[in-house]
Amino acid sequence: MKKENWSAFRTAVSRYRDVTDAINVPNILVQRLVESREGPSYTVKTPVVYNQAVDDVTPGSEIKMIMVGDNPGRREQENCRYLVGPSGKIAERFFHNNPELGIDFRKNVLILNKTPIHTPRTTELKELCALGGEKLKDAVLFSQRIMAELLEEFWTALSGGKPGRCVIWIIGYSEMKKGGIFECYTETLKTLCAANPVFGGHIFFFRHFSMNQFAIDLKQKALPGENLPESLARIGTAYRERVLG
Repeated sequence: MKKENWSAFRTAVSRYRDVTDAINVPNILVQRLVESREGPSYTVKTPVVYNQAVDDVTPGSEIKMIMVGDNPGRREQENCRYLVGPSGKIAERFFHNNPELGIDFRKNVLILNKTPIHTPRTTELKELCALGGEKLKDAVLFSQRIMAELLEEFWTALSGGKPGRCVIWIIGYSEMKKGGIFECYTETLKTLCAANPVFGGHIFFFRHFSMNQFAIDLKQKALPGENLPESLARIGTAYRERVLG
């Protein structure tokens, strides 16, 4: 990574850390949500999760992809790292089994989320907002706007703003529609892409890795004679046009 790229990357990291420190989500509310739902109970370590894996990146790191998930789940808040649960293991296995993509999931991928606010399940962000009222709802919306802006900042730092150096995979788009949990993230992303078409052209959307949705969708939509990179580019572009217009 060139000196100027590294400086821009560290600036983005600092902003990301400051934002996660500043977002006020009472631990007691998330703990109440955990204990009120069906499923295993656990002690919430932190309701707003900074991905400590970004601190592992060095000037010598080769980041080829930024992957954006939904929000931190149970294992993510326990480890303060994103995509370390079942979905992350599926993603890691996918890249390991497809070496033609040239990506080591744990070395070449920087992982962000649409919000750093933890809930056991993504859909429970709505329930958390109901528990916390307008103030917490505003915090969730603020976090989505900032995370979308940080996505562009990280991409620009890693790619130098030039085509082909770093792609973006946004995993999971069903809640990015109008009225969805991540509508604010979508609208912010649309504005950023309109102002920076090169950035927008490097974004690809896919189904979740959980429950093998990604693999099933890829298999169903692959065309005869098409190699894997071609299939991914075509499918990811089609979903981008559906989500962003």
